Amino acid sequence: MSETTHEGMVATTKPVSPDVGLTAAQLAAEHGLTVSGARPSLAEYVRQLWGRRHFILAFSQAKLTAQYSQAKLGQLWQVATPLLNALVYFLIFGLILNAGRGMDKDVYIPFLVTGVFVFTFTQSSAMAGVRAISGNLGLVRALHFPRASLPISFAFQQLQQLLASMIVMFAVVIGFGSYPSLSWLLVVPALVLQFLFNMGLALIVARMGAKTPDLAQLMPFIMRTWMYASGVMFSIPIMLEDKPAWLADVLQWNPAAVYMDLIRFALIDGYGSENLPPHVWAVALGWAVVLAVGGFVYFWKAEERYGRG
Repeated sequence: MSETTHEGMVATTKPVSPDVGLTAAQLAAEHGLTVSGARPSLAEYVRQLWGRRHFILAFSQAKLTAQYSQAKLGQLWQVATPLLNALVYFLIFGLILNAGRGMDKDVYIPFLVTGVFVFTFTQSSAMAGVRAISGNLGLVRALHFPRASLPISFAFQQLQQLLASMIVMFAVVIGFGSYPSLSWLLVVPALVLQFLFNMGLALIVARMGAKTPDLAQLMPFIMRTWMYASGVMFSIPIMLEDKPAWLADVLQWNPAAVYMDLIRFALIDGYGSENLPPHVWAVALGWAVVLAVGGFVYFWKAEERYGRG
């Protein structure tokens, strides 16, 4: 625009910008801009995760390889650690406290070893999950990817570690007289359900740990309490036979106990269905679905907040 002044000179004025007066949100919409790291829809988030499936598997394998890279025995610690834990628990609970009362030694030792290996799977998934975001902030802030990839990959890492160490667990079970049979096939669906549960748990604690890093310091105490309440070292029905029935039911229906009991039932000949709570497979399925779906949605809702602040 131009106009003539009283001195005969021509002055020019800038045209008014159409963006004047618009808010930041309106300006972004006007120019097609979107929030960096904005949370996608749930369906789109699932699609993005599926597209990163190779990264999830590769990341879990790399973490597993690096876990014992500084130790001389390397990957042997995957097996040695739960076995040493089982030995300590046997000395304290089996011999000194007689926690295996009501069971023959040929049943109690596989019972204890199986419980330690299976509970360690859940424990390690939770412990790794709580640091999945807070312990990888450099990666979270540097790259754009669905953040659920991290806790899911840690759950896969613990699954691979369990599968590698199950050879020793099977050897212990066979060594005490429980030989392979069709019931051993039940280990597969039990582990699938436990993995889904662990994945959901890892997602939940990953979001909580991202907001409150101090949670990682509390997790060992929480997991130790959970272990003692889950019958890793003793049979819940036998140990609580003189206590109110509802207490034994509550402890047997907790997910860690459910998955341990299913795998013990599948592998150990002397551990019959009378040791299982009612509708145990339905309970196992329910825990897996509720934690996997609920944990995934809970984690997704905070997607755009991870790595900020």
